[in-house]
Amino acid sequence: MTERIKFADEVATYSEGLVGKSVPRQTARRLATGRGRYLDDIDAGVPYHVAFYRSPYARARFTVGDLSAAQKMPGVMRIVTGVDLSAVCAPWVTRLEMLPEHVSAPQHPLAIDEVYWQGEPVIAVVAKTRAQAEDALDVIEIDWDDLEPVVDAAQALSPDSPLAHPQLPSNLALDREIRRGDSALVFGQAACVVKHRFSFGRQTGVPLEARGVVARYDPRTEELVVYQSHQSPFQMQEVYAKQLSMPLSRVRVLCPDVGGAFGIKLHAYPDEMAAVAIARLLAVPIKYQADRLESFVSDAHAREAIATAELALDEEGRILGLRFDALFTFGAVSLYPRSSVGEALQVLEMCGLAYNVPALHGRVRGAFVNKVPTGAYRAVGQPLASAIIEQLLDNAAASLGMDRMEIRRKNYIVDADLGGEGDKRLRGLSLHKCLDALKEDMGYGRLRQRQDELRKLGVYRGIGLCTFIEQTGVGAGLYGRNGVPVAGKESVRLQLGASGEITCSTSASESGQGAHTGLAQIIADGLGCPMDSIFVRSGDTLVDPTGGGAWASRGIALGGEAAHRAAKQLRANVLSIVAAWKSMEAAELEIDHGVVSLTNGEVICSLQQVARLAHYDSTQIPLAEIPSLSIECSYSPFEKPYFMANGIQAAEVEIDIETGQVKVLDFWVVEDCGTVINPLLVDEQIRGGVVQGIGAALFEHCIYSDTGQMSNASLADYLVPMASEMPDIHVSHVTTPEKETGIGAKGVGEAGTVGSIGAIWSAVNDALRPLEAAAENQPFTPDVILSAILRKA
Repeated sequence: MTERIKFADEVATYSEGLVGKSVPRQTARRLATGRGRYLDDIDAGVPYHVAFYRSPYARARFTVGDLSAAQKMPGVMRIVTGVDLSAVCAPWVTRLEMLPEHVSAPQHPLAIDEVYWQGEPVIAVVAKTRAQAEDALDVIEIDWDDLEPVVDAAQALSPDSPLAHPQLPSNLALDREIRRGDSALVFGQAACVVKHRFSFGRQTGVPLEARGVVARYDPRTEELVVYQSHQSPFQMQEVYAKQLSMPLSRVRVLCPDVGGAFGIKLHAYPDEMAAVAIARLLAVPIKYQADRLESFVSDAHAREAIATAELALDEEGRILGLRFDALFTFGAVSLYPRSSVGEALQVLEMCGLAYNVPALHGRVRGAFVNKVPTGAYRAVGQPLASAIIEQLLDNAAASLGMDRMEIRRKNYIVDADLGGEGDKRLRGLSLHKCLDALKEDMGYGRLRQRQDELRKLGVYRGIGLCTFIEQTGVGAGLYGRNGVPVAGKESVRLQLGASGEITCSTSASESGQGAHTGLAQIIADGLGCPMDSIFVRSGDTLVDPTGGGAWASRGIALGGEAAHRAAKQLRANVLSIVAAWKSMEAAELEIDHGVVSLTNGEVICSLQQVARLAHYDSTQIPLAEIPSLSIECSYSPFEKPYFMANGIQAAEVEIDIETGQVKVLDFWVVEDCGTVINPLLVDEQIRGGVVQGIGAALFEHCIYSDTGQMSNASLADYLVPMASEMPDIHVSHVTTPEKETGIGAKGVGEAGTVGSIGAIWSAVNDALRPLEAAAENQPFTPDVILSAILRKA
């Protein structure tokens, strides 16, 4: 059943029926009052600090000179080179078993003899303070032999291009195609064919808390403990154990409060590997945290791609075929262990997915170049896939004289298009209902009328639309089958303690999205206890059950389902104990507000009494085996590789054609993420994602010179959206519960970003259409807008 919901603004108190109510994040007060425990707050026993000498060149050979002066600097303990670390840390190579043609070069924690991007770590200085380590960097002598870099993907694939890395067979990192139907035939017979060129700018995540590690190795027990600002602690446990040749059981990874991540903190980075390897080599506590300047040239980048696409339609506006060709610019290596190809593969799989496209021919390629490696970033590839098809539909509507909403409505995929054996992922989408809801929410007809009136006065406003499908709750089929040690499941362990408090240990890690609060709501409803009696924790491979961590909108979609199942089982166990103790039938009992009572309301006991009895005086329970009060459950989708959320976004912009400035006036989202566990958290997740998407569309861009130098690697030059530049973001929901799970939640963490680039792209070109101009290069800076206008003139 699909239901339309517009949530009220009131915030729920902690009471029964918590699922579906706006409960504030449980950690909000602690974090807002400065009592968070981030990486910089970790005391690992007076650690030594590490600072890295990073390559100033995109491609060069080097020789390390005399290090004695640096070694004698105040506070310096040791100068460490790549050769030093090779004794304890093996190089790593990114491989995907299901994509054997994707070949990446070996990577080292510190460069040995050659560097392949500006910012690659070369030498580590270990000192008592970070300032002392940085001072020693200034006296390190290195002889550089600057080599010719390759920084453009098209150049990289030309026959005469130098290799981005000498151990690569070629610069071609990926070349994949998808075909369905006869695209050549339908394009030849189509009544309307529209084309567009797309250039997507390179971005990076800019989380509030920079990446870093605190590592301690104890040679007496041969145990390694690593604190890390990361999204997937169990992944990093596997990585450190493998690279340092240690038993998995001797490696413990803890992720305390994580100050933002956005996919950037899903990878194994050379500098973090180096810091941990140094702790192992020297057997002293080591601390490293990137500063903002080095983050720009060491954090994963994303998005950079060019594409050409065309759409064929009949005279009534029905899609006949889609063709697209996209070329992605990766970095010098494929990031470990998840690789750098995800964005391109997502575009290949998801472009046009919301529509009935009888004939399809898509191709994606990726090239290694001498830039910072690319990797996961919020909504991996999906914003690009959405923007391509949505702009083509706008162009088709203009060519055919159709309304842009109606051309979408006419072409949305429906269950009947899938056939009996069709794609199960796409069944039950609510595309038409979301479109109808958006039209009502934004007052589409009124906006169109006002737009026409303002155009007569020389005011250029545009209305943009972007339908999106969000791939959520990714399960076991993505990384495990590719030989990548990332768990497809999420897990929860519930324990009813003797005090009556419920402890929830979970693999669903927290990085600011509020997953722990959502889990507590699910557990409270499932068990029948007050929410404030539940303590949720994660981020410790020693005590938490195994799982993948926070990425791909998994926290509630998978972790929430595990919590739901664990709470049901724990409830059943409690009722079995009480029934045996009181000589009753379990069916006669219920639990509400932490109290066990008869169905007629007569109170029997509290959860605390049950727990104390089971823990301390179980002889009163006439059972041969006492049901456990500690329950562990895991969940990963069984029939699907992932879930599909969907929705539509709209933007209204105004363009000053004299200056090229784009102002976003208003923004709307209608989204279907299945059951909404906490409207407050869901809506703010969406708004945060929209802001990141607007930032991508209008401001954010990693700019490189012809020699591979990032020329805006600071927050003075790399522009991020500010609150004063953001519009109101109106969010409402259509709700279609996910049928495979008990809670019906699909996930929502990336939804805001998936459609916002496309919505702004659509709005900008709608505003420019009266001038017969079209922007093709994102971000849509004033220069891009003015160039589009002048090019047409």
